[in-house]
Amino acid sequence: MEKRRSCALSLLLLLFVCFHQTTVHCKERLISHPSSQPPSPSRPQEFKIGLKRIILSIVLGILTGLIGAILFALLIKYAVQYMDQTPILKGPVIFSPKISSKTLQSALANENQLLGSSSNGKYYKTVLDNGLAVVVKVLAPCDSVSPERQSKSVKRRIQQELEVLASLRHRHLMSLRAYVRESDRFSLVYDYMPVGSLEDAMNRVRGNQLQLGWDVRLRIAVGVIKGLQYLHFNCIPQILHYNLKPTNVILDNEFEPRLADCGLVKLMPNIDRATSGYGAPECFQNCRYTDKSDIFSFGMILGVLLTGRDPTDPFLGEASSGGSLGQWLRHLQHAGEAREVLDKSIIGEEVEEDEMLMAVRIAVVCLSDLPADRPSSDELVPMLTQLHSF
Repeated sequence: MEKRRSCALSLLLLLFVCFHQTTVHCKERLISHPSSQPPSPSRPQEFKIGLKRIILSIVLGILTGLIGAILFALLIKYAVQYMDQTPILKGPVIFSPKISSKTLQSALANENQLLGSSSNGKYYKTVLDNGLAVVVKVLAPCDSVSPERQSKSVKRRIQQELEVLASLRHRHLMSLRAYVRESDRFSLVYDYMPVGSLEDAMNRVRGNQLQLGWDVRLRIAVGVIKGLQYLHFNCIPQILHYNLKPTNVILDNEFEPRLADCGLVKLMPNIDRATSGYGAPECFQNCRYTDKSDIFSFGMILGVLLTGRDPTDPFLGEASSGGSLGQWLRHLQHAGEAREVLDKSIIGEEVEEDEMLMAVRIAVVCLSDLPADRPSSDELVPMLTQLHSF
């Protein structure tokens, strides 16, 4: 930063000296010309020539001053912009006081426990020297190795995006604690949640290894939509999730959800949302993504919580069931048979069934084909919280 300031000041000083010499030269020409003496009648032609030279000198001086002032202003502008540029940070960038650069580098150098993988990277559990357990998501290298992706402007933009994600603070969001930039990839550091993701929990439910009652499932749905509400209405500019699905909903020990990978698709353009089964139809028809696209993904998650079924279940792909989870819910809800979609393991008291049937209606609305027909996250929060007392 000090080198940048010294360079800018040197350029300013050089411009000032040039401007000063031009002004002095014009003054000397004015002083040396015998304009204070009355013109001799014998030399009218010389007087006219001298007058023209004086006027020309004044005009040139004014033009030189204007051009110098413009160049000076531009130089000041670009010098300030250059000095205010965000420097590209190297090594681990830490956002949590519980993590130090040294302990993080030491932990990453060891062999860590692989928790899982996805199309955009692998997840590892690592324990720091101070005993803190964290999850490190190593993003898969994409086209970042190309010269275009190696440009400073791109690196600076990615760094700024990560700093925005690290600044997000909400009960239902996973906070970015640190990141490490390598030559061809990024490693993101989050808090470790032993319960895992909603996808892990629902797989255990389907395997009869875990029981999740309706009250817990509704609490998860409310937490997810509150996280979206924060991103959509409290962040300026608005932040979209882009890739909302059960693997990106992390559960703590109390089964409170936290959204992970918010906006990460902006850093990983090769993420294929089409294979997740949770993407809104407009994302694949015209590649248009809005906050209502996040709502469609939320409707799919709510449908999974209600039915216990995975969107890739072969049963849902059959024509008799509509061809998708959303179409199946819509068909039975319109036919007055919404009870048939409910997970049998959560059917119990009559009051809870009424809440679940109302939640089916909400899921169907969220899964509308047209984005304009879907409610906003701001509207969905009271709709879901009124189903139960939180």
